[in-house]
Amino acid sequence: MSDRRSKTFMADLIRKYMPSREEMAENRWLSPIAHRFLSPELWRFTRRSVPRGVALGLFAAFIVPLGQIFLAAFLALPSRANVPLAALVTFVTNPFTFPFWAVMANRTGAFVLNLDNAVGGDAAREIAHDGGALAGWFELAGVTAFGFVVLAIVSAAIGYLMASLIWRLMVARKRTKRLRDMAQRGDPLKGEAVGSEPTQGEA
Repeated sequence: MSDRRSKTFMADLIRKYMPSREEMAENRWLSPIAHRFLSPELWRFTRRSVPRGVALGLFAAFIVPLGQIFLAAFLALPSRANVPLAALVTFVTNPFTFPFWAVMANRTGAFVLNLDNAVGGDAAREIAHDGGALAGWFELAGVTAFGFVVLAIVSAAIGYLMASLIWRLMVARKRTKRLRDMAQRGDPLKGEAVGSEPTQGEA
């Protein structure tokens, strides 16, 4: 990993625990598109790449039980999302948190499908009894899988909005602090454009 220190704690943390561009490019699972991971554009922290990275990371985390990092990295290429951030966010689902998310996915799937109202609790138990335990397990798995799809879509949308909001707040706070420091030193304003995009490393 690079020893270069960014201006924010989040960017430093991501660079510390995530593989470098070269390591991602050398991964055998990503070998068909490995050369594209060397593009600096995919490793910059900007107001567009950060929310996209968060959204894709959450989507990949819930949509597949295994290989989330590789899916997030693959999806980050065409969308020009931040690759290390997308990969890091996928750890929201891991062997320790999976049981919790499985229960949440099952309840979410049942709620969206409205199984209780459409079939009724007693009728559902009767169907499971007539079909045997195998039918009950298939029903449980189907509802849970559907719930994971719903969680993937909803969490990606919420993650994108939250990351965009947090980014704007961080940039506004940093700009305010910079202007205040300049005023205290008596420096003239540098003509910083309002709404300008921060440089690399300003996450």
